[in-house]
Amino acid sequence: MSLVIVEKPREHVSVIKLNRPERLNAMSFELMSEFYDVLREVAADNTCWVVVLTGEGRGFCSGLDLEDPGAIPGIEDMALSRVGMLAMSHFSRAVPALRDLPQPVIAAVNGCAYGGGLCLSLGADMRFCSESAVFNATGIINGLTSTELGASFLLPRLIGVSRSNDMLLTGCKIDAVEAERIGLVSRVLPEGDVVEHAIDVAEKMCELSAFGLQMTKTVCWANLETNSLRAAIDLEDRNQLLLGNTENLIECIAARRENREPVYTDLPRSDLRSD
Repeated sequence: MSLVIVEKPREHVSVIKLNRPERLNAMSFELMSEFYDVLREVAADNTCWVVVLTGEGRGFCSGLDLEDPGAIPGIEDMALSRVGMLAMSHFSRAVPALRDLPQPVIAAVNGCAYGGGLCLSLGADMRFCSESAVFNATGIINGLTSTELGASFLLPRLIGVSRSNDMLLTGCKIDAVEAERIGLVSRVLPEGDVVEHAIDVAEKMCELSAFGLQMTKTVCWANLETNSLRAAIDLEDRNQLLLGNTENLIECIAARRENREPVYTDLPRSDLRSD
């Protein structure tokens, strides 16, 4: 049985589902190997424009499986001193892998998002959750550190340093209402509705320009890491110019005049093409 499932419920929308419901989708070495394989598959799917990430059953992801993490892959003939770092990176590259997807990712958090599960949600571009969702930085409770998988970088940028430090240093649990209040998630849905709502939003996003979605995600992530307003604007200018050189804006203006919905093709502007 696959530990990570890909479904295509709507045109241009892919749902990636962690599939260890009996372990609340805890992260094992095998699950993460499949996760990276699936991300590569989805990234190469040019018919997919938006991704929904969720978990099977009653949990999003409960973090690292402490009882049954499985075998570390690729350690044959490797010195013991190198094995630890390889094991760590097998989990810690999950968020950069989500960032590297060309498609925007909506995390549909159904139930617990603990430890690495919290971090996976931080690696998405948008976060919706069910009323039963609970977020927790579990590492500190387990005698480790909660600063893992990019949490110390992403969490303070999402909810501010004070609230982030509170979560990371105390291991407090954040319910859905509090998560929305502090900006950790943008929408809270009734129980059982979060995945379908995320798919509906993804489908609506697919009425937009696929190229525009990709470039917007790229710039949002890049400018999250820059400390210069001028550098941020320069990158925005270049990416806006890329879209300005397509037929999209011309189509938008025509659609408004004709009182219809625009159909964006991302094709180069005909008046700029040389025959």
